[in-house]
Amino acid sequence: MRVRPGSLKRLAKVLIGLTAAVGVLLLASALVVPRVIGRTREARRMNSIVQMRLLVSELERYRIDNNGRAPSTEQGLEALVREPTSPPKPKRWKGPYIEEVPRDGWGNPYQYASVDGGKGFRVWSLGADGAEGGEGPNAEIRSWQQSTWSEE
Repeated sequence: MRVRPGSLKRLAKVLIGLTAAVGVLLLASALVVPRVIGRTREARRMNSIVQMRLLVSELERYRIDNNGRAPSTEQGLEALVREPTSPPKPKRWKGPYIEEVPRDGWGNPYQYASVDGGKGFRVWSLGADGAEGGEGPNAEIRSWQQSTWSEE
């Protein structure tokens, strides 16, 4: 095999150019990927907050329709989709209030509890880790604590 005198120099220049291009792409991805991941975390949290606001709104409608009574803890959020058959049965169920019970932004079920003898309710997301407690993205979002609804 015979190599022309100038072809090795051209090949070296091409390889240096490709190496530089790959380096620039790696640097750019190192700067962009963390931002995209951060945006994904924010989007999941925002999705959970928006869904929780919808759930709270529909639970308020349910309560208004049923003489100030929220679904029992046992009936849970499913009472917004199907009329409960277990006691206490709603007097004027006007649902379905939602088509299906959503999951939070991390794919976990929302938690629900009836409080004050059925006059009130609490809805919460366990956050990114799906466990009680936590900080940052793992922190719970609670319907009764507006401060947990921050859109960080």
